[in-house]
Amino acid sequence: MSQAPTKPVTKLRKSDQTKRAIVNAAREFLWNKPFRELTVRELMSVTGTSRPAFYQYFSDLHRLMEHLLDELKNEIMVAAAPWFEGVGEPVELLSRSLEDFVQVCYEQGPFIRAIIEACSMDSKLESAWDNFITGFDIAVCERIQQDQAVGLIPPMGAMQVAISLNRMDVGVTVKNFGRVPRSEPTAVAESLKRIWTLTLYGPTA
Repeated sequence: MSQAPTKPVTKLRKSDQTKRAIVNAAREFLWNKPFRELTVRELMSVTGTSRPAFYQYFSDLHRLMEHLLDELKNEIMVAAAPWFEGVGEPVELLSRSLEDFVQVCYEQGPFIRAIIEACSMDSKLESAWDNFITGFDIAVCERIQQDQAVGLIPPMGAMQVAISLNRMDVGVTVKNFGRVPRSEPTAVAESLKRIWTLTLYGPTA
């Protein structure tokens, strides 16, 4: 059985260790099984703590999933920081950000697939995912507009381009990394870099 990357639990208070164990158990579960089969009882049996302990940290399974999405968002934002912050040559920054983004998606691909598959049957998860991806649409749109203002990116509908690129990334992520064995990340990164660069900065970039 394939295992999801886990966060270290050393040097944490006992309460923090318990919360991290719950999060890691959920991530591990979703690497191999659909969200509809996830139960609090099963999660807590993996962590070795009582079922009521779950509710000290999360009101329900949906809140746990929102927490997992928040963690994923933070990881992606760190990966994309070079291009979003825009300190340096933009095409090089974009290339670096996409390489790091693909690495995050490689590590979290089965979890991302599980979330997307669950959205079609769960309105709460669908809303959480919409909020998640919309945040990136706004961030990419704003970055495009910054480069348009100084003539680095030609006139185009920044928001629609951002939406299209982000949805493409999701599809590529799920296709290549959503199930094991996963695709080799370097080739995926090169493809995304080519599409993003040509779309935003043109063939002479």
